Amino acid sequence: MVDSSNLYETWQLVCNQVKGYDSVNPVQVDAFFSRLQPQAISDGFLIVTADTAFIKSQVERRFMTTIQQALKDLFGIDYLVEIEVDPMGDAGMPVQMAAPVAAPAPMAPAPIPAQPFVADLAQNQAVANEMQPAAAPAHHSGTTQPIAPVQAQPAPVEDAGETGGNVMFPVTAGEETEFVEQILPTPRGAETRRPRNAVNDTALLASALTFETFVVGNSNRLAYSMAVAVAEEPGKKNLNPLFIYGRSGLGKTHLLRAIQNYIIATNPQMRVVYIDSSEFLSDYTAAVVAHDKNKDSYLNFQNRYLDADVLLIDDVQKFQGKSATVDIVFQLFNKLTDMGKQVVLAADRAPKTIDIDERYTSRFNSGGTCDIQPPEVETKLGIIKGFIEEYRSSENAYGIDVPEDIQMYIAEISSSNVRELKSAVTKVISQITYFNNPDISLPDVRVLLENHFLSGANKRLDVASIQKEVERYYKISHADLVGKKRSRNIAYARQVAMYLCRQMLDIPYNDIGKRFDRDHSSVMYSVGQVEEKLTKSRELQEEIELIMKNIREN
Repeated sequence: MVDSSNLYETWQLVCNQVKGYDSVNPVQVDAFFSRLQPQAISDGFLIVTADTAFIKSQVERRFMTTIQQALKDLFGIDYLVEIEVDPMGDAGMPVQMAAPVAAPAPMAPAPIPAQPFVADLAQNQAVANEMQPAAAPAHHSGTTQPIAPVQAQPAPVEDAGETGGNVMFPVTAGEETEFVEQILPTPRGAETRRPRNAVNDTALLASALTFETFVVGNSNRLAYSMAVAVAEEPGKKNLNPLFIYGRSGLGKTHLLRAIQNYIIATNPQMRVVYIDSSEFLSDYTAAVVAHDKNKDSYLNFQNRYLDADVLLIDDVQKFQGKSATVDIVFQLFNKLTDMGKQVVLAADRAPKTIDIDERYTSRFNSGGTCDIQPPEVETKLGIIKGFIEEYRSSENAYGIDVPEDIQMYIAEISSSNVRELKSAVTKVISQITYFNNPDISLPDVRVLLENHFLSGANKRLDVASIQKEVERYYKISHADLVGKKRSRNIAYARQVAMYLCRQMLDIPYNDIGKRFDRDHSSVMYSVGQVEEKLTKSRELQEEIELIMKNIREN
């Protein structure tokens, strides 16, 4: 019999039971269940509330069967489980995470005045000069451009014609989605127009990159929660703009696309624009080049972005060194945020380490800012399991089995780059299927993946070898490097060593801190200090390059 008088203790018992199953990732349970509150329980019935409709749908889809199994295992009877949305919920942010992002942002400098977009042809020419000479305009008309569907039905393609258009459909999941062309008939009488949520004809709407397919772990939980909050309530002041940063392959693009897909599915009246910085540069250059023939080219360029309710810009670090283009971006940025429209930015480094005008850096930081750290082993294992399930489903190959010891081996030896991780799993699956090797063993996989990872040469490295080379280079003892001394030369060497561990080993801050007798925040600070100095000091850049070379060779 269930004890209904101790509701929270009983709910905690259920949560622990769920996390104990082999098929469940405990980190993901914590991420989603932290946003549930038990309301009532009796024999055969449980009701809990979620803080948003999104969390309700996710828990129902991912964990409902497991929750019911846990209840049956604990109390011996079948249970009906109801999940309702709490109208007083925190609009998408978990309780324990609300504080860092809900606090008022520091006062930013006065917004940069929004100047007429085409007031200065010299500026236009400066933007053109920033582009590579061979850069081609990003906007093209035609029916063979790839537009992928958001859900089940694809959006019509501009100028598709009476007999239909060519549409590119995704055939694999994940960030490395490939597209194949299919012919779609155009319904009689249907208009052939640009989809409302397309940036231009070359935009790829990566429908596989959703919140459902994003694996949540300790390394990315805050970024995930902020992204969900923005998707559920675009334009919320304390998260506008939202700036997500982290190294390549950690899931930044996935989160931007997930925001895009979620808003399109739940708020189809809103216009969402996703653009990579390189595409933006090409798009603007096309407008500059076309100005002599078409005086509306600048206005058309401007309106394409100002008409957006949500603007997502990826890889903004590529604007570094392109001052004229940055001015254009921030005219857009200020106009959109002043109108209460949402802006989301992503980069491979923190805002303060992007070499642009300080006024712009402060604007980057005026909303919510969060980083995605390299995934820990548990998160990588969750990604592997999810990818295997995606493969089984997409290929109708439910008999494919990758042994648990092989999955764990891949998770442990892989780098932080999710693309590399998925390609390693694909390589193993290919060995099982195409080479008819269903009984593949761990020794076989070790040989198969020996030279797979780009950072494979670094996998022989460890914290100790990096510490040893830094100590040799700066002529300090190991005791000083990991000790409490704060003299300038020792503190400097310690920061460099922590930075190199982060760069070369792809391990979380906390793991680095343990080897330096420091906590997570101290390592983050040290890495940030070195990253900031690297943008200004060529001497430090050369030092780092030399030390890394010595580490690899010794």
